[in-house]
Amino acid sequence: MCDRRVFLVGAAALWIAGCNGMGSVEQGRVIGYDRTSGQVTLIRDSTGGKAPQALYDALPPVSVKSPGDPQEMGPEPQAGKLMGLDLNNRLITIYDSAAKQFRTIPYTPLEVRHNVARGTGFPLIDKEKRTVSLFWRDEHTVITFPASDDLLALPADTWKGGDVVRYYFKSPGQALRMMNVTRTDLSKS
Repeated sequence: MCDRRVFLVGAAALWIAGCNGMGSVEQGRVIGYDRTSGQVTLIRDSTGGKAPQALYDALPPVSVKSPGDPQEMGPEPQAGKLMGLDLNNRLITIYDSAAKQFRTIPYTPLEVRHNVARGTGFPLIDKEKRTVSLFWRDEHTVITFPASDDLLALPADTWKGGDVVRYYFKSPGQALRMMNVTRTDLSKS
């Protein structure tokens, strides 16, 4: 199933590149989205699609204006600063907007739930219990961990994984087509 999705997405990217001359395709995890201006801010995949697993770690973040034609854009992207969850080493990676860099946070799990189909209602920040519960869509996992005062003070979107988008462009900063990879069901293609 995954191989079919990769093939379909790759075929779509080649089709896009073949239309009206050559352009470029990039992919990234959304850390900011302004619906009014159409600006999407994202952390790009440093592998350029050449690795089996994308690495959203290319700094600095880039801002791309969404396509002018609404038909050229999929579902609006949801933003979040959660960049990664390493269950084996118990590390959370977030994008710290204030420092403009990644921050790796070691955690001690209080609860871990695997095979969670949907992460509706997350993150949960409980200041009374001093815990954060987050859903990591890539692993279909919910974790709850104790949080210090500085972690509890971070904005809620720190603990949310942003959508992955793929966009086609000819001029940097202006997407001609944009696909929300996270919210597009490629099995229906």
